[in-house]
Amino acid sequence: MKIVIVGPGAMGCLFTGLLAQAKPDNDIWLLDKDPERAKRIKARGISVEGINNFKSSVNITTDPNFIGHSELVIICTKSYDTETALNSIKPLLKDDTNVLSLQNGIGNLQFITDLVGEERTVCGMTALGATLKGEGKVRQTGKGETIIGKPTGKIFRDLRNIANTFNAAGISTKTSRDVNGVIWSKLIINAGINALAAICRLSNGALLMHEGTKELMRQAVIESTKVAKKKKAKLIFDDPLQKVESICKNTAANICSMLQDIMRKKQTEIDFINGAIVRHAKNSGVKVPVNEMLTQLVKVMESSYKEQVER
Repeated sequence: MKIVIVGPGAMGCLFTGLLAQAKPDNDIWLLDKDPERAKRIKARGISVEGINNFKSSVNITTDPNFIGHSELVIICTKSYDTETALNSIKPLLKDDTNVLSLQNGIGNLQFITDLVGEERTVCGMTALGATLKGEGKVRQTGKGETIIGKPTGKIFRDLRNIANTFNAAGISTKTSRDVNGVIWSKLIINAGINALAAICRLSNGALLMHEGTKELMRQAVIESTKVAKKKKAKLIFDDPLQKVESICKNTAANICSMLQDIMRKKQTEIDFINGAIVRHAKNSGVKVPVNEMLTQLVKVMESSYKEQVER
């Protein structure tokens, strides 16, 4: 299978490395937007440490025309870059190309379906954890299930082929007929972890070591679950809080993506996670004071990078 991963962040590099290591007959490409970074990653390859340890050469380019027609395109950019990323992949697309988003938050699915239609849109969630240690260098900090599906709810051969390819690469994957439930389930997990970890500067596991963060996590998850129920989303787990806590334990060493952004003084995806909960809550008549607080605090951190006191 010819697969293109868009975005050399933590998850992009991890998926590229795992898929490239799996089968010699897979044609794996990494698409970057930065020519100089792409040259450096091509020269050094991708290094993965942690749960998996290996180094892999990588096909990387900034020119999608050089890659040509691909069977699967995986969007691994930040949610606020989704539209730009989708505009860049048009030379990769033909009638049999599927576009997969495993991104954080809500909203990416609509952008993809607008471009390629529901039949070729794939979306889902992954419990893999990864921390970017440098260009092309990633530490795998968590493992777990990846779930993918299509908005149509149909599971055709192409979706099963994607799952089989992932499983062969050691990415434990199953398919789902209810992608909306998968997306909302992932949103609740992210809403319970990311902003709290970013504000407190704690790893996923450390969030469970303090009563204050545990209680705020509980409230954020309860609020998010109420909104999901109002949106008639069927979650993939029976106990949302238990699921969030188990992910924190399974990815204990993980520095979540939002904390990585804050540490690097970059824009976060808060508007697509807790901020999305707040927006949907207003439309549904649900009160979400903890999610509102977490959203505002992260946005203040973003807007005040220049004024923050350094240690």
